[in-house]
Amino acid sequence: MSAAIAHAASSLLPGRFGFLMGLYAENYHRLVRLFAPQQLAAGDYVSDVDDGLPVHLRVIERHPYTLELSLSYGFIDDETGHPSPSAQLRMYLDAHVAEAMHCHPGRELWQVLGPFPPAHTVLQHRMRMNSFLNRWLEYLAEQGHSVGTLERRAA
Repeated sequence: MSAAIAHAASSLLPGRFGFLMGLYAENYHRLVRLFAPQQLAAGDYVSDVDDGLPVHLRVIERHPYTLELSLSYGFIDDETGHPSPSAQLRMYLDAHVAEAMHCHPGRELWQVLGPFPPAHTVLQHRMRMNSFLNRWLEYLAEQGHSVGTLERRAA
């Protein structure tokens, strides 16, 4: 009987994959509320709330059902020479999910994890990146960044 109860209890909790998909959905809704990137044309945007940390949003590519974005602060990491923190994002407009593709400037997932990482390692890495993105988006909203503070930069 205890095995049946344990199975029933565990089936109520999302697995790691289910948790990750929920995180992707939450990231999507945070991005939409924060900057409404699905309504922006391709190009560079800046949100500055006079805290000394302007946020840069780039709509890299628009496709019928996806957006490719980058999000970073307006300062450069002395060690890497890249904006930090920064994230490369993909929004799936039809599925209402957004995922951080990578959070290390200029580095793809295979460069971080190696050529043939186990699926468990990839899932853990994606959970860390997207948890970071989720907290960062929450922080940006708390600081006052919004679609109202977003301005397009001249090309």
